[in-house]
Parts: sequence; C-alpha cells; structure tokens
Amino acid sequence: MGKHGHDHKNDHGNLKGRNLGIAILLNVGITVAQVVGGFISGSLALLSDALHNFSDVLALVISWFASKLAGRKQTARQTFGYKRAEILAALINAVSLIVIAFFLLKEAVERLGEPQEIQSGLVMILGGLSIVLNGASVLLVMKDAKNNINMRSAYLHLLSDMISSIAVVLGGFAMYMWEVSWVDSILSIAIALYLVYSSWGLIVESVRIIMQFAPIHINLEEVQQKVKLVKKVKNIHHVHVWQLDDKQVNFEAHVSFNEDLNLSEVNKVLHEIEHILHDDFEINHVTLQPEINGYCQDESLVKQEKPHSH
Repeated sequence: MGKHGHDHKNDHGNLKGRNLGIAILLNVGITVAQVVGGFISGSLALLSDALHNFSDVLALVISWFASKLAGRKQTARQTFGYKRAEILAALINAVSLIVIAFFLLKEAVERLGEPQEIQSGLVMILGGLSIVLNGASVLLVMKDAKNNINMRSAYLHLLSDMISSIAVVLGGFAMYMWEVSWVDSILSIAIALYLVYSSWGLIVESVRIIMQFAPIHINLEEVQQKVKLVKKVKNIHHVHVWQLDDKQVNFEAHVSFNEDLNLSEVNKVLHEIEHILHDDFEINHVTLQPEINGYCQDESLVKQEKPHSH
C-alpha cells in the first residue's frame, strides 16, 4: 500500500480512538450523576441505568484498547498481528450486556413485590441528562460501527443505554402524574429484555469468527461450481474459509488440473480463480495449492481428514 493509504488508515484509527476517549469521559460523568441521583430518589430504574452506563465505560475502554492492539503490525511470533483483539472485545462487551440484563431482571422482580416511593422529578432530570450525553456518544461512534464489530459492540452499549434513559424519563413522568411506583420495575424488566435481544446477534457473530466458521454470506457449493467452470480445472478440495476479523476473509484450497501445465499457465489459472473469489464472494486473502489429477472423493468441496495415528 502506498504512503498516502497508510497515513489515511492511521488518521482514521486516531480519530476512532479520540471519539472513544470522548465517549468514555461523557459516560463517566453520566454514571456518577445517576448513582448519586438513584440513591437520593430511590429509583431502581435510575440505578440500573447508572449500572448500564458504568458498563458502557468498561465496554468503551475495552474497545479503545482492542482498537489500539489491532493496529499493531505482525511479528515473527504474532504472524496475524492482533487483529482478533477487536473480535474478543466485541464478545466480552456483548456478554457483559447479557450479564447486566439478568441482574436487572432479578432486581426488578424483587422490587415488584416491595414497591418503594420514588422522587420522580430527579429521575426525569438525570434521565434527560443521560439521553443528551449518550446521544452525543452514539453520534461519535456511529460511523465506525457500520464496518467494525468492535465499534458496533460499543455503539450497542451506548444506544441501548440511551433507550434505557428514555424509558427512565417516561417512567418518571408516569410516576409524577399517576403515582404508580411499579412502573419503575416494569421499565427495568423491559430494558433487560431489550439488552438480551440486542446482544445475542453480536455474540453469535463474534463466536462464529473466533471458531473460524465459514462466513454466512459464502455458499461453498456455489464456490465449487464457479471454480470448476474455469478452463483446465478438474476440481477444488481441501477447502478452508474463515474470517480473521470483520474485514479479512481467508480462503485456502487445493486446485486439481486436468493436465500437466507449465508454471506460467498454472499462475494464470490461479489468478483467474482469485479474481472470481474476490469479485463474486468478497474473499480478499487467497492461498491455492495446484496439483495434477488430485483425488477428491465424490468431488465434494471439503474432504474429510483421517485422524493421525500416534
């Protein structure tokens, strides 16, 4: 990559880090204000929102650290660099949302049996503050969240917290108007269920990448059919396809030829296959091993390996 491209990448990484830093400071302020306000007002919804805000702080710190790690260059020991750091961060952040959700459910159900008097005015003021500051944080990370799973996990923390704050304000208004203290617990339960719903997809996606499953947008049978249409190719087997992170898709396979070709012809065919994989399947890192009349049982795409004897 040219120097200009490298500098642009660094600028983007620095901007992402700076936006995360600002969001961290905003959420520290929200957390402190809501903890104090929650104890004074007696609002479980406000305290649960504060807990969620504190989890935002931790999630953003994890995301910031992971983005720094992912930018490190590969070494002789870490040949892929630290690209998986952001996937691990996304998984940790998503799991933390599930844990928080179950804690909120437990507390809310217990509070339903013993409703407490709540200062709804303070609840609405602090909930409103949280909406404004979380909204600013959401805007800071929204652009990067579109194409980065780590930033998406941070964005999800912030967005769900903004929604929680909106629910807290609506609950405070209902308690002020009609003195229905149970609304506080009902809103906490609703927030918890939303957290579980919104986090699950992120957990599944990050686990799929860590377990090196084939990306869901790639149909291996379709790959096989398109590659076999290339002239002089007999079949493709010993296929492995996986994601290194949310951008790089790796593909490796054996390519069997119908005839014995010279090296320049082999390279030409392999380049043609690489273009098919890149253009049709968005695979951007390809390793192909050519062979003559390689055997592939039933020409299946993925050959079953025999276990090694010891």
